Amino acid sequence: MLQFTQIKQFQNPTFAAIIFFRMKLHRNLVFAVIDGLDLIFNEGEYADKVVQKVLKIDKRWGSRDRGFIAETIYEMVRYKRLYTEIADVKAPYRRSDLFRMWAVWAVLKGIQLPDWKQIEPTPERRIKGKFDELSKIRKYREAVPDWMDEVCVKALGEKLWTKELAALNKKAEVILRTNTLKTTKENLRKALLEENIVVEPIKGYAAALRLPERANVFQTEAFKKGYFEVQDASSQLVAELLDVKPGQRVVDTCAGAGGKSLHLAALMENKGQLIAMDIYGSKLRELKRRARRNGAHNIEPREIDSTKVFKKLYGSADRVLIDAPCTGLGVLRRNPDTKWKMQPEFLDKITKVQHDIIRSYSKIVKPGGKMVYATCSILPRENNDQVKSFLSSEEGASFTLVNEKKIYASQSGYDGFYMALLEKA
Repeated sequence: MLQFTQIKQFQNPTFAAIIFFRMKLHRNLVFAVIDGLDLIFNEGEYADKVVQKVLKIDKRWGSRDRGFIAETIYEMVRYKRLYTEIADVKAPYRRSDLFRMWAVWAVLKGIQLPDWKQIEPTPERRIKGKFDELSKIRKYREAVPDWMDEVCVKALGEKLWTKELAALNKKAEVILRTNTLKTTKENLRKALLEENIVVEPIKGYAAALRLPERANVFQTEAFKKGYFEVQDASSQLVAELLDVKPGQRVVDTCAGAGGKSLHLAALMENKGQLIAMDIYGSKLRELKRRARRNGAHNIEPREIDSTKVFKKLYGSADRVLIDAPCTGLGVLRRNPDTKWKMQPEFLDKITKVQHDIIRSYSKIVKPGGKMVYATCSILPRENNDQVKSFLSSEEGASFTLVNEKKIYASQSGYDGFYMALLEKA
């Protein structure tokens, strides 16, 4: 028998599993899952993009169909190592291998397998016995590569990493950030309720609202009017820590598509100058589109196509945000395929990038100004170790550490993050 303490994450039915019990299992839904897994595991495509692509296959699919496909794909990506080990399959995965993996998933969910030719006779007792065996070993139970398990144990310790990894395997909640340029949190709550979407405030998070039940918020009038953005609660703390004021010159040095830039614009009440920089022009074009919807008029995107772009800003900014590129180990709940795409050498590469970025972009801060260095990682090597190294360097000599936050999913319930507020004398 399966032990409850070992497989509670598998015994608690997901949305996908619940659908099985409430509706007839259709071949095309499972085939869509297999198609998606093939693209992710064999073609190296990103899970979120694949799910978007697969859901467009059949316009007749309803919300329950789409929910089944999306959640089954994500869960099988999340526990890829466990399922492949039990199914005894190895990359590259043939279509029959992917069906074997799906059969393992179904058995562990307590779902009766359909009598299809694609699904070979499945030894359910052997699957459950193998699970009992593997569930005693963290790297199989939580499905993580050997190298990542070893690095994180060394960095965080057995106890914290075990708790954190389990938390990072849970499905992430949908969290909204109220766009205070256009509405208030209470008015947003009422507007969404009129569209039959219930949201709740989160204690300790000024602009955040959580959805107790998932819904397609992007189809709402409230979203189209720019009343909110989807942004995890931990991520919302970054812009708040920077302590911006209306009328200041603020620079977001690694803006990407601008989630934090938009938050900063709201906190600045559209007053002052907010320069959003990134090396990818495509991301900045997306930021422009989002800024129009948000009514954020003080954002000035600048593509970093040479060092001149940021060197011209040296010593000129009241506030600087360095949301540094990182391993993303704090947001595995949202991007579970990161576990399988990332290679050990990437950690060395990205920490070198972080080392250089903080030393270059910190020069943008003017005397008396403040800077936040942040990552969505939980590794000290990318976080407080980088800050300590910077403070002991020539470039960091005039800075002092004012505040520091280490956020773990196992403690907060939200994404893992690090952020440090530094002030320049």
